[in-house]
Amino acid sequence: MKNVVILGSTGSIGTQSLEVIEEKSGFSVLALSFNSNAELAEKQIRKFNPKYAAVPNEARAKDLRVRISDTKTEVLSGEGCLEKIASLPEADIVITGIVGIAGLLPTLAAVKAGKRIGLANKETLVTAGDIVTETAKKTGAEII
Repeated sequence: MKNVVILGSTGSIGTQSLEVIEEKSGFSVLALSFNSNAELAEKQIRKFNPKYAAVPNEARAKDLRVRISDTKTEVLSGEGCLEKIASLPEADIVITGIVGIAGLLPTLAAVKAGKRIGLANKETLVTAGDIVTETAKKTGAEII
């Protein structure tokens, strides 16, 4: 079973990734992150039962904690929460579907941790391509 982390689970890349996971065996959702669509995030958490959900905004995280208080999912929040789930030791694959420059630090955290990364964020390579690719060579991370 491959453990998957999806950064930006409520966006188009995230929702499509979850559709694939649902259709294919051999994958489980370890962690999800979202920014503003708490309703969809709640549905995803209830369906896929991730160990973690990450929400950078504290107020949105508090709302999500209330929404999913009857589940076992731990809600992480604040600065660094995306980097934390992107580099979880038990994560096998990290899908980075976060829009814009906000995807750089979590992607770099996954690269430093030597993860297999499904990169759907061009800004990461546009702004720091040399750093990301050199770090991947050193750590054995695979960028797809």
